[in-house]
Amino acid sequence: MKYHLFFSFLFLFIYNGTSQDSLSTASEVDTTIVNTIVIRKTQEKIKHIPRSAKLTNPYISFKRTTPLSKKFKRFRIPSFWIKENHLGVSFNEAAFVNWNAGGNNSITGLANLKVERNYKFRYIQWDNYLELKYGLNAQEDRKLRKSGDEIRMSSTFGYRKDTITNWYYSVKANVRTQFSNGYKYPDRTTPISRFMAPGYFFFGAGNSYITPDQKFNLYTSPVTLKATYVLDQRLADNGAFGVKKAITDANGEIITPGETVFVELGLLITNTWQTNVAKNVKMKHRVSLYTDYLSSFGNVDVDWELNFHLTVNKYIKANIGTHIIYDDDILFDEIKDANGLVIDSGVPRIQFKQILGVGILYDF
Repeated sequence: MKYHLFFSFLFLFIYNGTSQDSLSTASEVDTTIVNTIVIRKTQEKIKHIPRSAKLTNPYISFKRTTPLSKKFKRFRIPSFWIKENHLGVSFNEAAFVNWNAGGNNSITGLANLKVERNYKFRYIQWDNYLELKYGLNAQEDRKLRKSGDEIRMSSTFGYRKDTITNWYYSVKANVRTQFSNGYKYPDRTTPISRFMAPGYFFFGAGNSYITPDQKFNLYTSPVTLKATYVLDQRLADNGAFGVKKAITDANGEIITPGETVFVELGLLITNTWQTNVAKNVKMKHRVSLYTDYLSSFGNVDVDWELNFHLTVNKYIKANIGTHIIYDDDILFDEIKDANGLVIDSGVPRIQFKQILGVGILYDF
């Protein structure tokens, strides 16, 4: 009974508080107003959803797509190794037909292979490279001659105390020699150099300053062992490339053969630097300076290369370069007497080589 009384009073309260104008028939009533509360009984379905001005129509079109310019590469797990492989062949050619000023047809080819494997992670950097060069020159009415011959191998291990500094404690080893016999043309019977005659081996410890992009590397080693190998007994007996020559009697007969290894201990400074000097021109510089503590301190052996690489397109390149070597253990202008005995071993001279070539370079 008490519930009926409660709902009756509630109905009278609502009816009296509602204006007569807001009421309509049951079929037309859509909203009931109770004081300030509006109760919506029915809700119309929204037919048109407004879109933002930035939205586009949700349909697929291939009119705006373009093919990939490069081959798609699948995702690979990141590696701390940087790998580079460069294979290049360059040519120089000259041809004459009824040329009044004269000249000989000639062609020179130089093949170059460079492989790098560099590791860098936090405190450790380990750089390794192998470089091989070999070239031949052919001229009309003349036999083939060698125009380039070089083998270089190097490995540098560095450790730094933190990841902010660019200074590393480093250990460096490198080897340099050649592939085939070298001659003082036109003589082709007596080689003046051969494989591992000479051969140079450097091993030492010091400091390296390496920029984060690894384009500048300065290495200084106050303690470096340099070993010069002359693994050709005839050249060793002549004391070539600084080794101790053979001891002979008055008739020129060998009493004690010449030594095949000459060891030095000294200071080594090396530097490599590469930068773009123009849009399609890259400069690469490499220098090595060495002086021996024991026999000739202050007399510096120099090995300096400077190259400019000009890019025509992805595969065609041009190269302009120079190579300078000075080593007081390499002597020139040897003088012999009538019996063939050496009376003057000669003097050291600056060795200079200039290279200009256009060729194909392939990276793999």
